Amino acid sequence: MISLVVPCYNAARTLRLCLESVLAQTRVPGEIVVVDDASTDGSARIAEELGCRVVRLPENRGVSAARNAGIDATTGEVIFFLDADVALRPDAVANAMEILEHDPEVGCVHGVYDTVPLIDDGPVEWYRILHAVHWRRRHLGEVNSVVFALAAVRRDVLLAVGRLDERLRDCEDVEYSSRLAVRSRIVLTDTVVGRHDDGSRLLPILTEQWRRALPLIPLALTTTRRGAAKPEHANSPAGILSCGLALAGLALALLSLPFGLFHPLLLAVPGVFVAGFVLADPELVGFVRRQRGPLFAAYFMAVHLVVHVVLVAGLAAGSLRLLTGPRDGGRAEAA
Repeated sequence: MISLVVPCYNAARTLRLCLESVLAQTRVPGEIVVVDDASTDGSARIAEELGCRVVRLPENRGVSAARNAGIDATTGEVIFFLDADVALRPDAVANAMEILEHDPEVGCVHGVYDTVPLIDDGPVEWYRILHAVHWRRRHLGEVNSVVFALAAVRRDVLLAVGRLDERLRDCEDVEYSSRLAVRSRIVLTDTVVGRHDDGSRLLPILTEQWRRALPLIPLALTTTRRGAAKPEHANSPAGILSCGLALAGLALALLSLPFGLFHPLLLAVPGVFVAGFVLADPELVGFVRRQRGPLFAAYFMAVHLVVHVVLVAGLAAGSLRLLTGPRDGGRAEAA
């Protein structure tokens, strides 16, 4: 039997679309459980109206705790995790099960987002969606990481790997992937597709990027010590390096601004590195241009640069925290 688990916190805006897509599957799960993480917007009522079983958590504990509660509340041999802001294509569950049933050594199958958002909230959301689609499609096949937004995992594999770390409210999938990949094969496929309602305001997205960047270096060091497989990168390493160099170039240009009056070429230093950032991932630029045109591609890369600035700053701050703070194995406490 397939058990489908939806962790939910104040998701009334998208939950009905999400659950209706599950009920419209060509292979409907045997049980659908919504874990309500102390929502205050009536999400649980929507789930009950659609005939789903609701598990209510008495206080907000984060997505890891909600997924663990979903595992405990279900009995299926396969658990399909689905985020409350994702609506599946009708064949998504069937396609995931086909891969699992065809190869018993594959313990986890996860999918990709559609190139069109679930609810169109403007250009920032289109940036997020297209970036997520591109980096996942770039890694199709057997991978070392899982994104739980739309993922099917065998129960025996989940039990062998252990519970999701409830202390982590960010990068929980990165940490879990480091344990999962050494015990089971993981497949990323574009036959399991869902439309995602992503963030649409830049400041909260940058805040989230900062928060997620802080523990990445400590987590990477922890997984390396364990001998765990390395996860795939959402951002091009060359792009991150170019962005770091661009920041260094900008600082250099500001420091040398008085000299720029006599040597104007000094003022071109950050521009050179920004150009390098754009050219570091030509496949991404081409993909966005084909999807939305050249003007949007230019906008996309401008936002992408700002996101990378925050990413690089967060990685640097996380590294400094690791060097100067207590050694905690790279685990972040729940905020």
